[in-house]
Amino acid sequence: MPATHVANRSLDPDHVEALHRLVLQSLDDDQAVDTITIPLAGKSSIADHMVIASGRSTRQVASMAAKLAEKIKAETGRSARIEGLPTADWVLIDAGDVIVHLFRPEVRTFYNLERMWSFGDAPAAPADTAAPAPGNA
Repeated sequence: MPATHVANRSLDPDHVEALHRLVLQSLDDDQAVDTITIPLAGKSSIADHMVIASGRSTRQVASMAAKLAEKIKAETGRSARIEGLPTADWVLIDAGDVIVHLFRPEVRTFYNLERMWSFGDAPAAPADTAAPAPGNA
């Protein structure tokens, strides 16, 4: 794990839970779809929570990611790392204690992170009958 990632982690459980609530509230405010949290505390050293949500379009995914990063910066004083914003099919936001994955629905179904990270206790990805278009996954 990069040293910068370790530096962005908090040892205060109240801070971790406040950040998690901030993420969930921001996604709810921006009308994210099928938001789930996978608890990682004690299971992985990368974060305490992984949040996965969908947006209806690349524009919504990009907007949710930008607003969430702004709120994290305003609330914690730390910048979240963002990857995937230019195409916004799948955007990763690393806020240290909380990792957020924002997807277009068909890309989310294709990668099915819920299953990969489930540890036997996470819900399945939302069913989506549309397959990813060639070149969009």
